[in-house]
Amino acid sequence: MLTQKISTEISKGIATITFFHPQSNSLPGVLLRELAAEIRAAGENDDARVIVLKSEGEKAFCAGASFDELMSIHDDVTGKIFFSGFAEVINAMRKAPKFIIAAVQGKAVGGGVGLASAADYTLAHESASVKLSELAVGIGPFVVGPAVERKIGTAAFMHLSINAASWKDASWAREKGLYNEVFSTHEELNKAVTTLADTLATSHPEAMKMLKKIFWEGTENWDQLLLERAGMSGALVLSEFTRNAISKFKQGSR
Repeated sequence: MLTQKISTEISKGIATITFFHPQSNSLPGVLLRELAAEIRAAGENDDARVIVLKSEGEKAFCAGASFDELMSIHDDVTGKIFFSGFAEVINAMRKAPKFIIAAVQGKAVGGGVGLASAADYTLAHESASVKLSELAVGIGPFVVGPAVERKIGTAAFMHLSINAASWKDASWAREKGLYNEVFSTHEELNKAVTTLADTLATSHPEAMKMLKKIFWEGTENWDQLLLERAGMSGALVLSEFTRNAISKFKQGSR
């Protein structure tokens, strides 16, 4: 039986962090915290000069929150703790003193769009459509919102947030700046990720660290902001409206 996992491999200056969950690479709380810890560890490891973030399989990069876990939330505290897992990962990516390359090989939903947005450079397969489905299940993209809006702008973020049942294809995501490059085959995607990572692994570490700090200027309040946003989602998920919406959504397809 396939089980959820996070793994990190460091080779030739490249730390490759891979996550997997049998339900379309969704992210329950335990995986979110493990993922954040792996990102922080890679950021502090002198053997790693660049970080690659990817998931297993070819169909889905990340399906966002675990619906089963969402349905198990029964109080404000538990809700905030769950959604703060996404805040922890995004902040770990933001504060890592090394560039993070995301390889998005398939569809990204909700929190998955947040991961793609929080990466410093994102390469994707042409099948990697995106959707912020939170409003469709009675909540909103509160925690991932700052990362998504920072990357694609307010208008495009509003488009994804309001039209929550609609997929936008990889070409749209590239046009809006979420994806830096899009490839027609997974082989081309993997080759491009490797080529860029190899190049960055031989670049000046201090120069990259300084650039990253500049790129993320203005986000210094996100430690507090994303926790506040987690509280908003945690409160909404307790409502009867949201619980009914999640139940209906589970019966369909992400």
